[in-house]
Amino acid sequence: MRGSTFTAIPREPTILSSATRAGRRGNIFLEVTEDIGPGVITGAADDDPSGIATYSQAGAHFGYTLLWTIPLTYPLLAAVQLVSAHVGRVTGAGLAKNLAAAFPQPVVSLLVTILVTANIFNIGADLSAMAASAELVAGGGGEVFAVFFAVLCAGLQVFVPYRQYAHVLKWLTLSLFAYVGVVLLVHVDWHDAVIGFVWPSRLDAAALLTVVAVFGTTISPYLFFWQSSQEAEEIATSHECPLKDAPRAVSKQYRRMRVDTLLGMAFAHMIALAIMLATAATLHVKGAVDINSAAEAAEALRPIAGHFTSLLFAIGVIGTGLLAVPVLAGSAAFAVGETHGWKTGLEFKPHQAKRFYGIIVGATLIGLAMRWSHLNPIKALFWSAVLNGVSAVPIMAAMMVLASNRAIMGHLHERRGILIFGWAATAVMAVASGAMLVTSFGS
Repeated sequence: MRGSTFTAIPREPTILSSATRAGRRGNIFLEVTEDIGPGVITGAADDDPSGIATYSQAGAHFGYTLLWTIPLTYPLLAAVQLVSAHVGRVTGAGLAKNLAAAFPQPVVSLLVTILVTANIFNIGADLSAMAASAELVAGGGGEVFAVFFAVLCAGLQVFVPYRQYAHVLKWLTLSLFAYVGVVLLVHVDWHDAVIGFVWPSRLDAAALLTVVAVFGTTISPYLFFWQSSQEAEEIATSHECPLKDAPRAVSKQYRRMRVDTLLGMAFAHMIALAIMLATAATLHVKGAVDINSAAEAAEALRPIAGHFTSLLFAIGVIGTGLLAVPVLAGSAAFAVGETHGWKTGLEFKPHQAKRFYGIIVGATLIGLAMRWSHLNPIKALFWSAVLNGVSAVPIMAAMMVLASNRAIMGHLHERRGILIFGWAATAVMAVASGAMLVTSFGS
């Protein structure tokens, strides 16, 4: 329970039979599930409504030509998320608190402002998309649905520990596997798909804008802050020591974070690839080069869902939204709270961390206000992805500098291999964003 006092109770050593030990070693499922943690939840939240809309738009408009973005972003995202996880576990503090210790206050304030702005816009887009998806099934009441989902997301996060209901909600994301089913059922031009998977054949202004959106919805700043804070919070709730003070635990925890993160990011990328393939094979071939509504986006699922197309699409969008909106609001609260030295953490009760929970509620309500801005929900999702893509660059650069800072990370500062991938991710995002801006203003 939040705010509870945990007391470590010494356990007697357990002696297992050789058969039991062999069974556990042979049960890969048990070994893997023991390593599931913040990385898998973060991966599930990565395929939020913004992701569904952006991947759908990429497949519908460009067919198979942007598939190469998926294999490119997997190792880059995995490296960046591992860095953020390591920062939280090694130091016992979230990313924002560590940035505040490593950079001047104006720099940190700018980075946090960028994050909060992008998160609020993303929250608003996600809530609008959730409401639009509910309208597909119920036939009306979009404003009521938007308010309901906003109150539900904020209320759950304030009054129920996120991990308790996240483990339930994540099963709703299994509905996204319907896109995998579509790929197996419909005709896919595998010749063009393989070429699109390995070679960027189209890089005009429109394609570059979508590439930045794909990068932004996949490698999103809120994921960095969330995973580092969750790792730090696990240390606090379990009364363990940060890894820089507990060298014996380094090997086990690094292995756990590696499996957890790689598994979570693999799930996110598999779904992203399936969405792009499915929309390319169903919508693009029919000439639907632009998606303007939830109903149009849902049509990609018709080959597998039939009359239940709208329901299946709504379950996927609402389920991922219920996972992602708390992560967006929570990461903003962690960033602001850690920067200002407030008491932060989802293990606290609301009265114990009023300002922290105030940011969560405030970010959600400000995002909700976007519902009345008359922005097209699908377009808002796409542009929130573009905003994430541009805003991620300075935050990633600061995080890479932080990860190699011996004064912060001690002897566990990031090694060369993971830093190379982390800086490569930063460079890719910077080049894509710069090219998009140049071509957009030049056209």
